[in-house]
Amino acid sequence: MQILDHLDKLEFSPAYVIEERALRKNCELLANISKQSGAKILLALKGYAVSSTLKIVGEYLSGATCSGLFEAKFAKEYMDKEIHTYSPAFKDDEIDEIIALSGHIVFNSLFQFERYKHKALEAKKELGLRCNLEFSLAPKELYNPCGRFSRLGIRAKDLENADLSAVNGLHFHALCEESATSLELVLKEFEAKFKPFIAKMKWVNFGGGHHITKKGYDTQKLINLCKKFSDTYGVQVYLEPGEAVGWEVGTLVASVIDIIKNEKNIAILDSSSEAHMPDTIIMPYTSEVANARVLATREGEQVSELKNDEFAYLLAGNTCLAGDVMGEYAFKQPLNRGDKVVFLDQAHYSIVKNTTFNGVKLPNLIFLNAKGELECIRKFGYEEYKRRN
Repeated sequence: MQILDHLDKLEFSPAYVIEERALRKNCELLANISKQSGAKILLALKGYAVSSTLKIVGEYLSGATCSGLFEAKFAKEYMDKEIHTYSPAFKDDEIDEIIALSGHIVFNSLFQFERYKHKALEAKKELGLRCNLEFSLAPKELYNPCGRFSRLGIRAKDLENADLSAVNGLHFHALCEESATSLELVLKEFEAKFKPFIAKMKWVNFGGGHHITKKGYDTQKLINLCKKFSDTYGVQVYLEPGEAVGWEVGTLVASVIDIIKNEKNIAILDSSSEAHMPDTIIMPYTSEVANARVLATREGEQVSELKNDEFAYLLAGNTCLAGDVMGEYAFKQPLNRGDKVVFLDQAHYSIVKNTTFNGVKLPNLIFLNAKGELECIRKFGYEEYKRRN
């Protein structure tokens, strides 16, 4: 990461740092896939939504997919391209503004579709339905949108007697950090269950969870799958990755406040896994740290052994939550109070989820432009905590 060459210039801690070069690299790859496959690619704001960088993303992608009114307003203000909005349930007091902002509106149930379709049709908007494939390759049930009792989407059997004459497209989402091979398996299920409806559509949205920008992803397979599906059914294909846009484009930089010893050396940081990296607890996973190796996961599971020339530290957050621990790491040099610790790949599903739990300061947002200049996008303080409580 480029930030490692500029740590001495970083005045703020904690801070998320977004790197322009890495962001453009991801977007260029996605734009090339779109060009070769014919699929339109949208940014899923639920995964990545750094306002000052959306203009850059908009140079490459077709638009944004939103989860409700606020994201739709955000997409209009900072990107102003195609806006697709889906919600598990739209509200009466928000639907008019959502319709005004959105070009595509995807409904989660036939009840919601019937309730709001006339308004949307009068506004000449594209209408879609979310499908529940009852099949998913999501690695955890928490992230499985097609699991048993799922509230997300409509099953094929529930569409059999429905009037779909006003429906322009179908949407499904059944992946989470998955490969093109996983998409291939999901598409087979989708076609097997929803084939009678697909040919009547103008577009089909393959949802998110495509790990496109991760090293080793089979981009050619993705291109082939999109082209084949589009040619077979005569539809426009959409993809809506969020994580793939923000993958490895940013870091969370924290500082060591204190070091205490309780059997192990424990470095207390001015950051928090609970408040600033919630997916490390929810998924769970242990974040990589620059210039360090993981010795043990945040749950304490041993990963590797300490070498003679290394120094071990348990990295912990500055909250009262006992489990606010990032993991145990091996460093080449001893840590000192005031040293900076850089958590890698913290742009996606961190900034959009962070909280002011325990009154811990929200990390400032920093942009590292292509010239190597650090720009402060957002500076947070007490007012954010006060407004949210």
